Amino acid sequence: MTNYKETLNLPDTGFPMKASLPNREPSLLKQWSENNLYLKIRQQQAGKDKFLLLDGPPYANGKIHIGHAVNKILKDIVVKSKTLSGFDAPYLPGWDCHGLPIEHQVEKKKGKVGSKLDADQYRDACRDYALQQVSEQRDDFIRLGILGQWEKPYLTLDRNYEAEQIR
Repeated sequence: MTNYKETLNLPDTGFPMKASLPNREPSLLKQWSENNLYLKIRQQQAGKDKFLLLDGPPYANGKIHIGHAVNKILKDIVVKSKTLSGFDAPYLPGWDCHGLPIEHQVEKKKGKVGSKLDADQYRDACRDYALQQVSEQRDDFIRLGILGQWEKPYLTLDRNYEAEQIR
């Protein structure tokens, strides 16, 4: 039987034939973080024409899914493309931390308000749950390679954010 591999003109390269992404991903993310890549891009683009993409935020009510990933990746492509085109294109991520999706998750875990929790305990439980989900989702979005101001996102449960919406 003929060994067809020997009949092929394969490239001779120093690059690995397999990407080994599970091994390389953590080191790439660490390098971007340690080098403050997002901050350096912001500084380099400072003073140029602005391009702002307003991020319609996901609910902070559970793990990210493919819809979240597609949404954020497409926005990241637009922001990076505008940056490469010479714009100052910051990306400020945010989360919607109010509403029924979060309340529903808390009710499933802790019970309805009035039965096991009073109103203050219920609001605190919703806040704690939302903040935990923000932290987990943020980590997942960073793992997707999305660059942004992750250390200070906008959260609809932030009292200052709420006050600004009323003004």
